[in-house]
Order: sequence, then structure tokens, then C-alpha cells
Amino acid sequence: MSKYITYFGSYSDKQSPGLHAYLFDEAAGKLEFIESYAGLKDPTFLTLNEERQLLYTYSQAPAGEASGTGLTYRIDPVSGKLDLAGEQETQEPAATHINLDHAKRQVMMVSYGGGMISLFPILEDGTIGPLSDKIHHQGSSVVQGRQDSAHPHSIYTDPSDQFVIVPDLGLDKLIVYRLDRDNGKLVPHDEAAVAPGTGPRHFAFHPKLPYAYVIQELSNTLTAFAYDQQNGKLSKIQSVSTLPAGFEGASSTAEVQISPCGSYLYGSNRGHDSIVVFAIDAETGKLSLVQHQSTLGGHPRHFSLTPSGDYLLAANRDTDSVVVFRVDRTSGKLEAAGEQVSVSKPTCVRFFKQA
Repeated sequence: MSKYITYFGSYSDKQSPGLHAYLFDEAAGKLEFIESYAGLKDPTFLTLNEERQLLYTYSQAPAGEASGTGLTYRIDPVSGKLDLAGEQETQEPAATHINLDHAKRQVMMVSYGGGMISLFPILEDGTIGPLSDKIHHQGSSVVQGRQDSAHPHSIYTDPSDQFVIVPDLGLDKLIVYRLDRDNGKLVPHDEAAVAPGTGPRHFAFHPKLPYAYVIQELSNTLTAFAYDQQNGKLSKIQSVSTLPAGFEGASSTAEVQISPCGSYLYGSNRGHDSIVVFAIDAETGKLSLVQHQSTLGGHPRHFSLTPSGDYLLAANRDTDSVVVFRVDRTSGKLEAAGEQVSVSKPTCVRFFKQA
């Protein structure tokens, strides 16, 4: 059992805390408050470089300003406290998602509203450097209001670190780029279409096998793909609902993650307010339903499994709560651990192992 510094991003104005640090003790299943940080607007997503003890996020532009800010924080590995190390203009008012390549040489950002993806080098001191590439997606799909234009929602490098996958909710496509590190560019490579009106949002590669999964916000579905890593190609193999049979209320999906062992997939439903659990067939990559577990709060916009796979923390945005669940490694099922903390509008959960 380990102790993790646990960071939460949230919706906030610059006067209110938007970034929060807690200590999570796996042995006890408990969260202990460390510190919160104001001065950021809507740092809704976070990513970590554990080796260099850095946290990256963003602050949205104030009304009337054209550019937000990419932020680098240094992590004290014992206390978990953060020190601001660098700021970089994003040349886009609002980011939605931030990630790193596996080599930790590039910061990648997505702007849902702007229909744009951006690439920034990581400088020698670990901070975000000036913009090196910017791509605007073009097009639309069938759902009026939500798919009238392109809306890239997240960004990921594949296990080989050669290709980048961008689910675009507005286009009903997964856009594949080749990562050209030498020139700091994303080169269009391929795309995979999903069913019209499904709205692909977040994505996960299997940690060991040649499969990948996208969770689709508008249709409350998951699509499984076979992934050809050598050629950067996705081939659809299955689609399944994230909701229980007979559910008729309003709902939409958000996050998807796979257990470290690779046996189980987890996805969040906002409206049904649950985590759906599927078993992954190692031979085919297909999913079979295991469980729907209430998140004991409203609108689970994000969740994360601990690196050990023993716990899942769910961020319920609309009830200002982060709830702790134990994971049964044999069955994949979740069980409430009896621990939750109050965090204003939480939207992201990240773990850093305490020194």
C-alpha cells in the first residue's frame, strides 16, 4: 500500500481555489487536505511528469483576452505542495485537455470550443515552451448545437509514442497524427469514423494488448478498436452501451480508464451518475458488463484509478465531492470505501507517489 499526493483540478474563477492537493493513504483509504491554489481560471485538467516532479495545467483567458496560459508547477515530493515554475501563452482562450507524450518532451493541448489542437516543447528546465504547432479541425456532424463544428475533446500518444490520437466530438471521428518531434509538428496520418451522432470524447489504450477504447458522450456508448501500432490504424470491433438496460433519463459519458492489470475498463455516466465496469476479453478485446456503481454524487466528470489499481476516486462536479471506492482486483467491481471530501466543482484527479 502506498501514499499518493492527489491533485484535483476544478472549475473556478481566479479569486477562488481551482487546484487542490490532498494526501491519499491506500492503507487507510483516507484523504487528508494539504493545500489549495487560487489565481487560475478553470484548470479543469491536469497532467504529471512524475520523474521530474512537475505538474502541468492551464488557466483560461479572462473575458476579452485572446490567450490563456499554460502553467508548470514543481512538486515537493514529500509535502505535495506546489510552486509555480513557468507560464506560457497558449494562443487560444480556453483549453479543455492537456497531456504529454511518453518521452516527456511535448505538451499537447486541446481546445474544444476553438476546434484546435496545440503542441508545445518542454524546455530544459521542464517548463512549457512557446507554441510549435497549431491545427484547426474543420467539419461537422449530425447533432444540431453540439456538432455544428469540430470539437476535439482530448489528446493521447499511442504506446509506441509515434502517433497521436484526437477524439473529435463534433466530427464523430478519431483523428490520427504522426508526432514529428524534430520539428515540433503533428502530421496528419489517418482517421477512424464512429457512428454519426455518438460524439467521441475520451480515449484509452490497453496497457498490454493491441486494443483501444473511446467513450462517446452523446450516445452513452463505448467503442472498442483493434490497434495496429506499426501503422497507426484503428479498426472497430464492438460498440456497447454504458447505461443499464431500460434507463430512460438524460445522461452523457465523460471519462474512460483501464485497470493497470488490463482486465477491466471503467467509464463514467453523468446523469445516471455511475461508473460502469466492463471485463475485457484478452483474446478479442471485446467488453462484457460487470457492474454499474453509483458515484454517490452528481455529474462524475472524471475519475482515476490509483497506480496500484486498488482504489478509484470519482470527481462529482455538481455535488462538490470526491468519493473513494475500493476495487476488487478479482472481479473488477467497485465498493464505496466510506470516504469522501468536499472539493468545489472537481473535474480531474491525478496521483503522484509520495517520496
